[in-house]
Amino acid sequence: MPFNFNKGQKSPKRRFLFILGTVTFICFVVLGIMIMFWEQLPIQLTKNQRLLFGAFIIGYSILRFSRLFKKDQYED
Repeated sequence: MPFNFNKGQKSPKRRFLFILGTVTFICFVVLGIMIMFWEQLPIQLTKNQRLLFGAFIIGYSILRFSRLFKKDQYED
């Protein structure tokens, strides 16, 4: 999968979506770490379930962040 790194400046729409995607990525990673390691979080899960659920959320955030670089077929 080739990355679409334009040498020119990005459009305001692409720039906004990239910033929004980056903020979302950071929020999901923090949420996953909180679920995994914060013991007072009011979620009734065992330790193994917490680790698995937190890892799933972090994996999802990585998947969503990698899709930011996917080339749009309708864009020049």
